[in-house]
Amino acid sequence: MAIKNDHYNQILREYDNRQFANKHALDKRREEVFAAVPKIKTLEDEMISLAAESGRRALFGDESSLTELKEKTSALKSRQIELLTLNGYPSDYLELHYRCKKCKDTGFIGNEKCNCFKQAIADLIYDTSNLKQTLVQENFKNFSFQYYSDDYVDETTGLSPLSNMQKIVAVCKSYIRHFKNQHDNLLLTGNTGVGKTYLANCIAKELLDRGNTVIYLTAFRLFDILEKNKFGKNEEDTHLAANQFEYILDCDLLIIDDLGTELNNAFTSSQLYLIINERLLRQKSTIISTNLSLENLNTNYSERVYSRIISSYAICRIFGEDIRLHKAINNIK
Repeated sequence: MAIKNDHYNQILREYDNRQFANKHALDKRREEVFAAVPKIKTLEDEMISLAAESGRRALFGDESSLTELKEKTSALKSRQIELLTLNGYPSDYLELHYRCKKCKDTGFIGNEKCNCFKQAIADLIYDTSNLKQTLVQENFKNFSFQYYSDDYVDETTGLSPLSNMQKIVAVCKSYIRHFKNQHDNLLLTGNTGVGKTYLANCIAKELLDRGNTVIYLTAFRLFDILEKNKFGKNEEDTHLAANQFEYILDCDLLIIDDLGTELNNAFTSSQLYLIINERLLRQKSTIISTNLSLENLNTNYSERVYSRIISSYAICRIFGEDIRLHKAINNIK
């Protein structure tokens, strides 16, 4: 999944900046602690001296005393941590803190790109910063059942909008818990404004926080990319679309929002099947949200698309009032 060198170098510079910022933050914490608790500085100096002594003895092949020096260093470290906690500091206050603990903000685990690096590439290619801003608000922490009525029962499901949504949220949280091992897919259906996109964003937030690569695309944007990948008019568009296409196929989670709002034709139907089928073969998870009913999905797209979705996706039909309309009428943000 090649990207342009300037993109690649931009990401590497960001990791360099992270490491510099981590080191600077640690230096500031060390200054603070050493000024407040001088004994911790004394212990630090003793550990540095022991490390130097260990290096000298190892250089001259004196292995016998290295164990003793390691035990002394460990005892000093334990005492330092004890003093930190006694004085109200976290036990890891004098350790480097990383944004990504898996790769320690290097972008790589061994010779392999860390998921955070892959997500950084996806962010550059798809410009998903708007999604990340959205996820600050649209997440399970802010999710509310108050917009789902318990006053009537849907004839099809035998559930009220509230009990139905409670059931669907439970399904989504189970989906998140088992994401790494089960590679499941979700189809979120329902009328406009019932919370399909919000729920997809809640899932995206949880999985991003767990180090998975997530790409969110409206159906219109998805098919625009697929069209450029197939019929690109210039080299730059073709190169970018090829990268985008590969990431669509290979990201841990692809969210296709508002399926059915795009201009539907034989091309979109065939490309949708390609995406769905290829991701199933690669055991990559997909979430599709749509206002279309299952009957309309079958009508608008090919039988192959419909069959793949019915057989491979958990179907969650959300019903209730238009939440966006309700908020607008009541001036709720």
